[in-house]
Amino acid sequence: MLGKKTDFFSDKIAIVTGAASGIGRALSFEMGRMGAVVIAADINLEGAKETASHIKSKGGRAHARYLDGTKIGEVEGLIEKTVKEEGRIDYMFNNAGIGIAGEVRDMDLGHWRETVDVNLWGVIYGTLAAYRVMTGQGFGHIVNTASLAGLVPIPITTAYTMTKHGVVGFSKALRAEASNLGVKVSVVCPGVIDTDILYSGLVLKAENKEALDNLKLKPMNVTKAARSILSGVRKNRSAIVVTLHARVFWWIFRLSPTLFYPICLKSVKDFRKIRREA
Repeated sequence: MLGKKTDFFSDKIAIVTGAASGIGRALSFEMGRMGAVVIAADINLEGAKETASHIKSKGGRAHARYLDGTKIGEVEGLIEKTVKEEGRIDYMFNNAGIGIAGEVRDMDLGHWRETVDVNLWGVIYGTLAAYRVMTGQGFGHIVNTASLAGLVPIPITTAYTMTKHGVVGFSKALRAEASNLGVKVSVVCPGVIDTDILYSGLVLKAENKEALDNLKLKPMNVTKAARSILSGVRKNRSAIVVTLHARVFWWIFRLSPTLFYPICLKSVKDFRKIRREA
């Protein structure tokens, strides 16, 4: 085992979507290290297998599962299979997501549909399927990954921002409904995290590296981010805001949306310096 088991997560059954890479993989590693049984689910099955194999190589328990989170039948099938094999679900981490950066004028309907299907419907499907089981059990914790872009407007990622605002609103409203049914609901809002999506995400009419340089923010190490998320889960926080810059931006926006607006305008101006028509 990578580390000592903790009583809090030891022997818990945790499904993690998007577990082949990034935050999902880091969450899986940390949960496995702390003694949970991890169901590592991803559309990238080979990546999910690598995640599960790493956990098992360290003495943990994990299973890799193929999952296209945009298909409700597959999501329900994963939940049913897990309950049949493990007897229950303690945690459902709806973490899978994609990012498409660029101006709205450069996006087509396919970009919008893909973003909504993965980032919003994927979370809705995973939540509803797990919620039915958890309300029946009388316990469980649903953890939905949103973003800083779910708390404040982030131009040049408008479709992404729209879906993440939806995830935040959905999660916070459901938390109130679920509280007297024994089910906990949290939403994770990370700032810039050092994951593959930063370096390989689709950027329309600009180079990915140039767009990344425009951020001018140091990404947080993904393992550190996962530990911060799990600390928030342990404390049953409603919103788990990860990275100092995310907390600062959220504070500014809550203090004065008008004060935050120049930050939005600057991000648009900076992006247009690297945007290419061709």
